[in-house]
Formats: sequence, structure tokens, C-alpha cells
Amino acid sequence: MIDPQRLDEAVRRGGDVAELVAAFKRDDGHRKALQGELDELRAERNAATKRMAKADKTSAAFVAERDKLRELSQTIKSKEGELKTIEEQVRDSHLRIPNAPHASVPEGGEEDNQFHSAWGEKPDFDFTPKNHWDVGEALGMLDFEAGARISGARFTVLRGAGSRLNRALINFMLDLHTEHGYTEVWPPAMIRRQSLVGTGQLPKFEQDLFKLAGDNELFLSPTAEVQVTNLHAEQILAGAALPIKYCAYAPCFRAEAGSYGKDTRGLIRQHQFDKVELVKLVEPDTSYDELEALRTDAERVLQRLELHYQVVTLATGDLGFAAAKCYDLEVWLPGQGAYREISSCSNFENFQARRAKIRYRPGKGEKARPVHTLNGSGLAVGRTIVALLEQYQQADGSLIIPDALRPYMGGVSKLAL
Repeated sequence: MIDPQRLDEAVRRGGDVAELVAAFKRDDGHRKALQGELDELRAERNAATKRMAKADKTSAAFVAERDKLRELSQTIKSKEGELKTIEEQVRDSHLRIPNAPHASVPEGGEEDNQFHSAWGEKPDFDFTPKNHWDVGEALGMLDFEAGARISGARFTVLRGAGSRLNRALINFMLDLHTEHGYTEVWPPAMIRRQSLVGTGQLPKFEQDLFKLAGDNELFLSPTAEVQVTNLHAEQILAGAALPIKYCAYAPCFRAEAGSYGKDTRGLIRQHQFDKVELVKLVEPDTSYDELEALRTDAERVLQRLELHYQVVTLATGDLGFAAAKCYDLEVWLPGQGAYREISSCSNFENFQARRAKIRYRPGKGEKARPVHTLNGSGLAVGRTIVALLEQYQQADGSLIIPDALRPYMGGVSKLAL
């Protein structure tokens, strides 16, 4: 949940946030007024109980107090039911308010995202570069027809070198991140509702999730950020244990509701995809330094693969729901003539920690307080395959394997028709 002291700052995001904040304040005002009424009624009931205890049980005064007590108890019971309802409404209203942007986040929508930096040069071709789906299909790596036949639209089968390349990238990324101090975990792919509430996917984005049938309310993971962050849900950590850094590979599943007609070809927007995820739990005073380090760790993957990319700072209207600040890493896709997101590196400040109840105790005897959580893709594996297919394609239809991946590909340096 958003820190109540930052509610008004959340309005900077635009859209319907002002209405959401106003609704929460209205509901919370009703809750406080009702709580005040209940406190007064309970005090009155306690006073009536004491008077009854002193009254002669055969007297008219006793009967009057008894009747008053019964009436008070009924009123209190009714008000308690009303309070429970409004408390649930307040909680739901609060959960639907996005995080407040950090002061350094630029104002505006997607068109106002600010260029931060770039690495490498756009590859220079002496032929017209193809889209990744054409390159991948010709090399027998991507089988869109089989994916659709088995599972429907937005599913793909990776064959032969495509499957091996996917596996190679996962191992390469995990090895790189563990070398830089991240602890590797392999989390479950099915998640309880509360875990998704904790990281901010629910209740707002339920239509984007795949929910499993059955008595247990479980969802397929949309991102390993959820599982890894919730490793410490409802825990109080020792201050000396921070920062905690995790990396994890996990399959991800998204319904992509509202994205119909977008990226219907290729690997950009699939219902099932692979990601290597980076998660940090840190002290609040260091979280923005840790964000810069997290972004560097994600960029390192692209640099080792020698893929040209740029970094942009997202504007208030383009921020993810839970993020206070976010950098997008956008890789160049020459076949599409555009930069496309391959990683988002976000600082959530205490937004997720308040929802998931992740706290730390700075020192012995000190009061526990929420940690700050950070997350970034390190990287989205399918989109990395897209970038490799488009940036490393050759005029004869072959594909060069970058040096960093060759040990993971059995020494193969080139995939040919």
C-alpha cells in the first residue's frame, strides 16, 4: 500500500489517480467517523453495565438499564458489521492507488520519457535487415505454427538451435549475476493471491493473469519478481543482513489482456515466456544508489552480448503501478527499425514492503520499519533472442553467435541455413 503521507504525490501520475485518492479519503473518513461512533457506544455500554451491577435487580431502574443495554448491544452489533464492510472497502480503495513517483521522475506520458544513455552503435548492414521471425523461421529455430496448433495464438515452439540458445541465455545470465553477488533461487511457478497483492499485481491487474481452476486460489506467475520478493513476506529482517540480492530464472505467464492486435507476430508479446529476474531488498537510505547498481547489472548482460541499446527514464504517466522510479533498457531491433524494451529496472521504495509486510530492524531495540524493494529483468530471454536474431543476422540468412555465448553453445560460432 502507498504510504498515506504520500497519497497526494501519487496524483502526479495523472489519469484516474486523483479520483482513486479522493475515493480512498472519502471512504477512510467514513471509517474514522464510524469508528468514533462505535467507541462512544461501547463506552456507553460499559457505563450501563456498571450501573446495572449496582442497581437492585428487582427495581425499575435495573429493568430500564437492562433494556437500554440490549438496545445498545444491537446498535453496536449493527455498527460493527457496517465498520467491517467499510474497512474492506477502504483497504480495496487503498490497494488500487499506485505508488507515488520519486521527485526526479519527469512529468507526462510515454512520449515524455527521457533519454538517459546509450551503449554501442547500431549495426551497419549492406542489406535490408529482416524481422526476427523471418530469420528464426528460416533457420528452423522458431515454430510459430506448432505453437499455435498446440496452444493457440501467442505461443511458440523453439526447435533445435532455438531451444539451445534459450537455455544458453538463461545459464549465461544466471552465471553472470551470481558472479556479481546475487543469490540464485528457483521459485514455484504457481502463486497465492496474497503474494500477488503483496507486489502490486492484484487487485488491479487480475484480468492480465492466468488463474488456475480448483479449490486453491492459485495463479500462474506473471514474473518471478512476485515469488522472489515474497520470500521475505511477513518477516522482520536484521539490518545487518541488508542488502539482500536475488536472481532467479522462471517461466512467466501473462494473458496480455488489452494488448490484442499488438505484436501479434514473433516473440515480443507471448502468453508464456522466460525471464531471469533480479530482486533487491535494501535499506531506504541506499535504495536509489542500489537502483543505479541494479540497472548496471542488467546492462552488463547486453554489453557482454554486444547488443546496442539505450536507457530511458520513464515519465510519471508511463510508470508501472508499483514503481516510484523506473529505467527501461530498450534494445535496438533493426528489422523493426525501433528500440523495444528488454528490461525495466524499478525502485518500489516501501510500496511492496508495506503490502507484503517486509520489515527490517536497523539495530537492537529499534523499531522495525519497511525495507525498500527493487526489481529488474536481467533479462527477458525471449526478447534477447529477438535482439540477437535481428542484430546478428547475416546477408546469407545465417546468424553469428556472440563470443560470450559460445561456451554455452558448445563452441558454435555461427548458425547457418
